[in-house]
Parts: sequence; C-alpha cells; structure tokens
Amino acid sequence: MNNTHALAEFLAGLRYEDLPAAVVEYTEELFLDWLGSALASQNRHPIPLFQRYTRRMGPASGKSRVLVDGSSTSAYFAALVNGASSHLVEQDDLHNSSVLHPATVVFPAALAAAQELGKSGRELILASVAGYEAGIRIGEFLGRSHYRIFHTTATVGTLAAAVAVGKLLGLDSRQFVNCLGSAGTQAAGLWEFLRDAADSKQLHTAKAAADGLLAAYLTADGLSGAQNILEGEQGMAAGMSSDADPSRLVDGLGTRWALCETSYKFHASCRHTHPAADALLGLMQREGLAHGDIAKVTTRVHQGAIDVLGRVLVPQTVHQAKFSMGTVLGLIAVHGKAGLVEFEEFSLKDSNVAAFREKVAMQLDAEVDGAYPQRWLGRVDVLTTDGRQLHGAIDEPKGDPGNGLSRAELEDKFRRLLAFAGQRGSAEADRLVQASWRLHQLSNLDDFH
Repeated sequence: MNNTHALAEFLAGLRYEDLPAAVVEYTEELFLDWLGSALASQNRHPIPLFQRYTRRMGPASGKSRVLVDGSSTSAYFAALVNGASSHLVEQDDLHNSSVLHPATVVFPAALAAAQELGKSGRELILASVAGYEAGIRIGEFLGRSHYRIFHTTATVGTLAAAVAVGKLLGLDSRQFVNCLGSAGTQAAGLWEFLRDAADSKQLHTAKAAADGLLAAYLTADGLSGAQNILEGEQGMAAGMSSDADPSRLVDGLGTRWALCETSYKFHASCRHTHPAADALLGLMQREGLAHGDIAKVTTRVHQGAIDVLGRVLVPQTVHQAKFSMGTVLGLIAVHGKAGLVEFEEFSLKDSNVAAFREKVAMQLDAEVDGAYPQRWLGRVDVLTTDGRQLHGAIDEPKGDPGNGLSRAELEDKFRRLLAFAGQRGSAEADRLVQASWRLHQLSNLDDFH
C-alpha cells in the first residue's frame, strides 16, 4: 500500500466519534473565522463578477447559499462564490508548515455540499476535519519548492475541498483514491498574478473549492481518477515539486490533528508580513518610538517571503498593498495596526505610509529561513534617526496556536469583519456567532446565509 492509499483508508474510516473535543471546538472557531472573511467581501471587487457569472451559468435557486448576498443556487456555484469571497480581505486562516489556507477552500465546498445534501453540523465538522487533515499533509508533501511557483491554496486546495465533500458523500477508500486523482489533475494556480495586481487569487480559491466539489460528486457517480496522482511518475510531485517528501502524507494520521496547528490572521495582510509586523510593533512599543524616529528597517525573512512579497514594489491596489512588506510595516508604524480599515483608508493614500515603505528592506536570514515553514520567526533591525541600532524579535506571531485568539477575540474579529462590509447589523452577527458555537448541535445548516 502506498501513501496515497493509506491516506485514503484513513479518510474513509474517520468517524465523528474519533475526533477529540478540542478538535471539534477548534473546527467551530475556524468556521466562524472563515465565515467572517467571506461576509467581509460583500460588494467588493472582484466578488460581484463571480456572482454575475453564477447568475448566468447556475440555477436560479437551490439548497446551497451564496453568503455575500443570501441567494440560493447549486452547491457548485455556491462553493465557487464563497471560495472567492473568503480569500479577498486576507483575514482567513493559514497552516504554517504546509503554507496552506485551508478554510478558504474546505469550508466553501463543505458547507455548500452539506446544505445541498441536508447534512448536520456534526457531519460538516467531520468533513471539514478530513479536508484539513488531508490538505495540510499534501501541502507538506509538496514542499517549499512547490510554493515558489504555485499558490498551494489553489493547487492543494482542490484536493482538500474534494476530500471534505467526499466525506459528506460517504466515499470509501477506493473512491477517495479516485477522488484525489480527479481533483489533482485539475489542480492549478500560479503566483505570477502578483506582479500585475491581477484578481487571480480569488479565482484560485473559487476554482479550488468548486473543482474539488466537482471531483467528489463525479467520483460518487462512478468517475475514475488516477490511482497515484500525488507520487506517480507523472503526478503532482513530478510536475510541481523538487523536494517532495512522501512520508508527510501519512504523518501522524489519527494522532496528530494538524487542524489544531492552524493559525488565525490578526493583520489583514499576507501572512508572510505578520512576523515582521509583530516584531516591529513590539520594538516600537518597547522603545517608545514614533514612525518619524525610524530611518531604516531591515526585516530578516525566509525565502518564501522574498518570493511572494518581493514582486510588489509600489502597490497599485489595496489588495496588492497587502503583499507589500513596506506598506504593511508603514501601516504598523504610522497607525499602530494593519487592519481592514487601515488598508482601505491609508495603504495607497497616506504619504507617511508611503515614505515609511521606502525605508523598509527584506534580507534573507539563515535562522529564519531554516525554521520556515514549521515556524515563522519575526526579526527586524531598526536604525533610528539618532543613530541607534535596535533589534526586535518574535517567535510566534499573534494568531499562531501558541499565541492564539480566544473565542472572545474571534467574536470581536468576526464583528469587525461584518462591520467592514456594512451590510449586517449586530443582531445578524449575534445569530451567526451563536450558530457557529453550536455547530456540533445543529441538525441542519440553514442558519448560514
């Protein structure tokens, strides 16, 4: 039995009763965090384009809900729009060592399918855990070389979504192999869009969620897929990686709950900026510095940060600003935070932020690079205007499991995300928070719209 088949056997055999209470609770928290990210994107480009496409191509009604407008459609098109919307404001979760954003691909597909199939909250939780556990391990398997060219959330995300929906459909181990094969052959998503401020990142997650769902439904109806799509001679690793490690596919199955290693996003920017942002903020608070007191900032980073953030010199859009290390640190230095409001109001228009951006440089650091992706270390060197050399460091950015968000903090984040969209009041926020905290008790998922 190869690793793909061993993974498929685990997925097929996984039961809700196998899940520790902490895993169930963490899944509910991740779900609320994802829901807020999806709802925050209402009416923001390019999400209306996905809604328009759905109205043109999809059924006018169905059992699955499009979150940003409450409309109903088929599971496929609900997954498509919800996948796009939940990755726009850069507040969705990240798993460090796989460099995968699991929520934005797993939950859109799983919720849409669960609503269409009339499944319970427990069944949604089980399916989501399966998607996280498989997706994280496949991301780790493909390694750092994959992420340099391919957006892992787009490629691996297709398989993670397929697994989640496959669990809802009750696939057996043989079917899971086929499902992975059909998902893997569709996997795509390239980083080149960053250079052009293109909208591709939303297309990545939309297609990953929808294509994963497609693979699972077709498998359930009898479509076969490649039997060794991950490790095969012409499989994903062969074409998309130079450092693949097959042992990662089965690492700690049933004992290591990788879902609980997932980090929340505190800042509304690319996760690669967060360690440096936290390190700089801590240093400025410790030393009592204002932004005008700083002459230069050198962020000591891992190669992945350079690969992703080094493409953006002067951001042209708010979304592109979230991938600019200098802009993020400028917001931190000038305004004390890099949240949704700060990006919207100041990232492109504030001359102080623009001036600070020019003071920031990234430098590859052996310690930081060696720890990545298992650990995302924050290291900054600051030269003050009066000639002092200062250093800031953080080993666990805010949102990491060791420095995580409490349920109260997650609720606060959720309410801020909804307030940012400006379409739902406090009563709606209360309803959705309470439904998320009771997810394991819900007999149906009609509350989520």
